[in-house]
Order: sequence, then structure tokens, then C-alpha cells
Amino acid sequence: MSTAPRRTALDALHRSLGATMTDFAGWDMPLRYGSERDEHHAVRTRAGLFDLSHMGEITVTGTQAVDLLDHALVGNLGTVATGRARYTMICREDGGILDDLIVYRTGETEYLVVANAGNAQTVLDALRERAAGFDAEVRDDRDAYALIAVQGPEAPGVLAAVTDADLDGLKYYAGLPGTVAGVPALIARTGYTGEDGFELFVAPEHAEGVWRALTKAGAPVGLVPCGLSCRDTLRLEAGMPLYGHELTTGLTPFDAGLGRVVKFEKEGDFVGRAALEAAAEKAAANPPRKLVGLVAEGRRVPRAGFAVVADGTVIGEVTSGAPSPTLGQPIAMAYVDAAHAEPGTAGVGVDIRGTHEPYRVVALPFYRRRK
Repeated sequence: MSTAPRRTALDALHRSLGATMTDFAGWDMPLRYGSERDEHHAVRTRAGLFDLSHMGEITVTGTQAVDLLDHALVGNLGTVATGRARYTMICREDGGILDDLIVYRTGETEYLVVANAGNAQTVLDALRERAAGFDAEVRDDRDAYALIAVQGPEAPGVLAAVTDADLDGLKYYAGLPGTVAGVPALIARTGYTGEDGFELFVAPEHAEGVWRALTKAGAPVGLVPCGLSCRDTLRLEAGMPLYGHELTTGLTPFDAGLGRVVKFEKEGDFVGRAALEAAAEKAAANPPRKLVGLVAEGRRVPRAGFAVVADGTVIGEVTSGAPSPTLGQPIAMAYVDAAHAEPGTAGVGVDIRGTHEPYRVVALPFYRRRK
């Protein structure tokens, strides 16, 4: 039996703007409003506005909230100050990645865990299971929030026009309560585009008013609404992993080149510790395939699942690929054998429908914004 996709609080507004809608992780989401290339360039040069209300918010509270999170996740949440955020992961007992997360410490004993849309229920179930024995509550707050992001070099000025919050004092990976367009919001300086920007957690009933206020404030600098399509090319250029592509249950953080998020030095045991210690030792002694960037010599675009080859031998697999509007060339992220992972490695190609198209191996990310 099919289930109709869920709709965000901004669904009617997206449709009034002529958005092309798509089913994404069980949600009806805007793919694009017009040209995805134009939306991409707007974020890189001006500002873009995104509806991210499909993301999964989970609140963890209680005197042992931090102890629960340190047990359930691979990061050290005890070192996160109130008002700050941390990128981390939740893993299975065998070390496989269930999801990558951002965790905000919103109070002395309160944390907001933000999971990817497709994994939100999995993360919620895992946290509730792992909460046994801890004085902590795990609350499903997915219906309590709409999430709107404004991203791009003009984003600080756009948001400043509709809030009295101290944006200049708000650091990267930090969040503070404030008001936006006259309504309460958690204002976070985070994002998934490689640009400066903000993510705004507001009540669903306030979402449309906030969106319209930001649209009006951004009009003079060329802000445009943006869909999931340009969000994907923006994150790809910035070398940011996407769950289901660069991250899966079949990979540990060490396999993904993100072993730095695993904090073995924290006190106590955590789910997956033994398996991750073994994975760390294995990676140090015999590096697995490494995640690299690939830039096309020609014009053919690689897609996830395409084989990476060298001298007629398969040496890896593309995890994400797309035309890069910023570079003007097709790009990809791929896991390749360590022997072919150094930037500049010659003789590497991608098998695109039987033809081995030449690609350059480059370091990630493909794009870094000017500070």
C-alpha cells in the first residue's frame, strides 16, 4: 500500500511559486523553482532560501542527557558549550553509520539532535533504545519545527534586516534563541552549501511569515528560492557527504575518512566503540579505499554507482556526481583504492556506459568560499 508523501508547512507557497515538486525521503519537496543552475549561482554569489522542514528534530532532555548522548553517539558531547553545535554520527554496534547528525546544546540539560529526513525514525528509535538506564527523555519534535535556511554571502545582511539577534557574535556551528520577523526562532549558523548562512528553526505556523519576510529583505540583493537540486550540487562542490551516498551502514567513519568525529578519549563506553577501535587500527595499518574528488577532462557526467577504473581495472566507485556550475565541468566524489587516491594521480577514468572517460583526482573540497 502506497503512502502519500508528507507536506511541509510551506507546501502551498512552493506551489504558488511554480516549484517543481518531488518525493524525497517521504516528503513532497521543491526540486527547483526555475533554473537549478541560476539557483546554484545565486547561493554562491548572493543568497538563496531553502525549505528544510523535512529534517528530523529530536530533543533530548534530563540530568543525564549528555551521558545518554555520549553513550549513543561517537562524539564527545560533554565538551559542547550551551549555544554551540557539533557534527557527529550515530553508529551501529558493528561500527556502521546509521546517520550523520548535528547536535545543538540548547540549554544546561537540553539538546536538539537534527537527523537526515530518511533516517529520522531510525535515529529516534535508536536513541530511545539506548536511553534505557539514563535519567533522560528522548522526544520526537519533528512536528514542532519548520526549518528554513538562508545561505550565501549576502545571508547575514538579509537575516539582519528581520532580526535583532547578534549575528556578528554568532560563530559557525553555534545557535541562539531570538526572534525572526517577530516570531521566536532558534537561529543557527550552520548549513550544507559551503557558504556562510543560517538555519532557522521556527514553529510551523510561523514558517510562511518568516519565508515572506526573508524574501522581501533579500529582494534588493537578488535572493531567490532554491530547491533540492541546487542544494545537492552546492554540497557536492563543498565536498560534504550525503547519507546513502558517501555514508552508509556498510561504512564506518574511518572508511569514510571521517574518523576525526570518533572520540575515543571520552569517558565510558559508547555504542560501537570496540568495532570502531578495530576499524581505526585497520585504517592506520592498511588504508581502505579513500574518498576523493574527480574532475572530468571531458563533458560526460558520472553518476553514483559508476565504476572508477585505471589500466582497465576497477579501483573504486562513484558515490555522487553532477555538473559543477561553479567549475564549469562535471565532478564526482568516489571511493578509490589508496594507491590511486593522491591528487594528480594519472590514468584514472570513470566507466560511463562502457567508455572510460578520463578524470583528474583532486583533493576535496572542490570549492572553498572566500572568508
